[in-house]
Amino acid sequence: MKWTACVLLSLVCTLPLAAQEGAEDRVRAEVLALEKAWNQAYKLGDAKALASLFDNGLIMVEDDGSLKTKAQFLASVKAPTSNQEQVAPESITVRVFEQTAIAIGVIAVKAKEHGKTVARRERFIDTWISKNGTWVCIATDATPMLH
Repeated sequence: MKWTACVLLSLVCTLPLAAQEGAEDRVRAEVLALEKAWNQAYKLGDAKALASLFDNGLIMVEDDGSLKTKAQFLASVKAPTSNQEQVAPESITVRVFEQTAIAIGVIAVKAKEHGKTVARRERFIDTWISKNGTWVCIATDATPMLH
């Protein structure tokens, strides 16, 4: 009888943990999809798609250390004639903390700068929150990686 009670208690205690892990897996998958959508929209110069991913209070730290708001960033995004030839994630890890998710990764960027194609890699960290059931990015930082 004690053994059965211990097994039942053990099962009851692990069910919430399993449900939490399942919820975290869903959030990870959703944030990963949003990160990929961001890269694609940026490459295509799709400011409307980008706008839907960002909170109005977004703070962006550019790779040169300057700060941009959502409006400033969206204004800098151009049509498909943008100088971005490639924005490809090499790795992305998402950590979930209740209603907050942190995406950390590396992207490869190929762009035209002063008429020449330049390739670089950047490590980024993006902070996402669940706001009214939708995940939006509230802060992002990109740091160039030396070879």
